[in-house]
Amino acid sequence: MAKPPPPPSPSPVPQRAHRAPPGLCALPDISYNSHRGLVLGLTFVAYALYHASRKPPSIVKRALSEAWPPFHDPALLGETDVAFLAFYSLGMFVAGHLGDRLDLRIFLTVGMIGSGTAVALFGVGYFLSLHSLAFYLAAQVIAGLLQSTGWPSVVAIVGNWFRGRRRGLIMGIWNAHTSIGNISGSLIAAAVLRYGWGWSFIVPGLLIAFGGVLVFFFLAPYPEDLGFSPTTLPKAVSEASTDEEDSSSSASAAGGAGKEERRDAVGIWKAFAIPGVITFALCLFFAKLVAYTFLYWLPFYLSQTAVGGKEMSVTSAGYLSVLFDVGGIIGGILAGFISDHLNARATTAAIFMYLAIPSLYAFHAYGSTSEVANIGLMMISGLFVNGPYALITTAVSADLGTHKSLKGDSRALATVTSIIDGTGSLGAALGPFITGFISKRGWDSVFTMLIFCALAAGVLLSRIVKSEIVHIIQNRRNQTLDMHNRTADSGAQPLLEGDT
Repeated sequence: MAKPPPPPSPSPVPQRAHRAPPGLCALPDISYNSHRGLVLGLTFVAYALYHASRKPPSIVKRALSEAWPPFHDPALLGETDVAFLAFYSLGMFVAGHLGDRLDLRIFLTVGMIGSGTAVALFGVGYFLSLHSLAFYLAAQVIAGLLQSTGWPSVVAIVGNWFRGRRRGLIMGIWNAHTSIGNISGSLIAAAVLRYGWGWSFIVPGLLIAFGGVLVFFFLAPYPEDLGFSPTTLPKAVSEASTDEEDSSSSASAAGGAGKEERRDAVGIWKAFAIPGVITFALCLFFAKLVAYTFLYWLPFYLSQTAVGGKEMSVTSAGYLSVLFDVGGIIGGILAGFISDHLNARATTAAIFMYLAIPSLYAFHAYGSTSEVANIGLMMISGLFVNGPYALITTAVSADLGTHKSLKGDSRALATVTSIIDGTGSLGAALGPFITGFISKRGWDSVFTMLIFCALAAGVLLSRIVKSEIVHIIQNRRNQTLDMHNRTADSGAQPLLEGDT
C-alpha cells in the first residue's frame, strides 16, 4: 500500500519579489501586518511633509507684505497662492493617471525630491535679493505641478494594503497627516523666520526631499511587491481579509497572472463615469475652498485681528493657527468613525458641512472677544471644516476607486483620487485667490464667502444623502424584523434540556 502523502507544511514566509524596495531587501523578513504598519507610517510621514512644505507662504505673508517688494499688495500674495494651487490641480489629473500606470514608489520619490527643490527655490529669492514677481510665480508653478504627485500616490498605496468596512476609521486616523503636516510646517516656518523668511521655505524643502529618499528605500506600493498573495498570507490574516475585503479587492490581491491584470488601469473617462465620483468631486470643490482659505490666510487674519484687545506678532499668529489643524485631526477621525458606523459617507460629510456654517460665523463674530474664545471656536471650526474634507479625500476616494462597476479592476485608485482631489484643488486655488482681493473690503466678506461655500458643499450631496437615509432606514427595519422572527421562532420551538 502506498504511503499517504505527508501533511502539508506551514506556508513559508514569502520571498521578496523583484519589485521590493532596496531598503527592505537588506532587512530580515517581517510579517504582513508589520509591512502594513510600515506602509501606514511611511505614507503618513510622506504626506505630512507635503503639507508642511505648503505652509511657509501663509507664515511669511505679513513679513513679505511689510518689507519685500513686490508683495506690498496682498492681492499679489494671492496670485502666488493661486499659481501653486491652479497648477497643483491641473497636475493632479495627470498625476493620478500616471500613478495607475507607473511604479508608485518611484513616482512618489521623484515627486517628493522635485517638489522639495521647488519649495526651496522660492526661499532662494531671499538670499539673492530677487524682487521679480515672475520668479516667485514660476517657483510656485513648478512646486504645484510636482506636489500633485503626492495625494493620488499615497491614497492608492494605502488603498492597496487596507480594504474593508473599517476603512473610514483607519483612513480617518491616517489622514491626520494633513493636520500634522500643517502644524509642523507652521511651527518650523515660524521658528526659522527670525533668521530671514527664505529659511521658512528652504528647511521644509529639504525635509520633504529627505522623505523622498526614505520612500525610495522602504515603501512597497503593493503586497505583491513583497511576494504576498492570498495563498501565502498567515491564516489569521487570510480570515480577516475574507471578512473585511470585497470581491474586487480579493481579485486585485492575486499573484501570477492576476498581477498582470492588476497593471491594467482604467481610463479617466471611465473613472468619471463611476457613480458618485462627479458629485463628491464638486462637493470637495467647495469644501476644499474653505479649508485652503484657512490654510493660506488664517495666520494673516489672526495677525490683523485684535484678540482680547491685543494684537499678536506674525510668529505668535503662526503658532496659534495650528489649533485649527488640531481640531481638524479630531474632525477627520470622527468623520471616519461615524461614516463607518452608519455606512453613510455622504450623510456624514453633509452634516459636518452644515455644522461648519454656525461654527465659521461664531469664530469670526466672537473669536476676538478673548484668547480662550478664539482658541475654542477655531478648533471647532477646524473640526467641522476638515472632517468632510478628510473623509472625501481618503475613504470616499478609496471606496469609489474599488467600486463594483469596475468589475475587479483595481487600477483606478489613483485616477479616481486625482479626479476628486483635482476638482477640489480648483476650489482650493480659487478660495485664497478671491480672499486676496475681497479681504481689502474687510473680513466680513471673506467669511460670508466661506459660509456660502460650506452650504453649497452640503447641498450638493443631497441626492446621495437621501439614498443613504433610505438605505439606513430599510436596514434598521430588516434588523428589527429579523430579530422579531427569531424571537417568535424561539418561542414556538423552545429548546429542550440537552438539545444542542
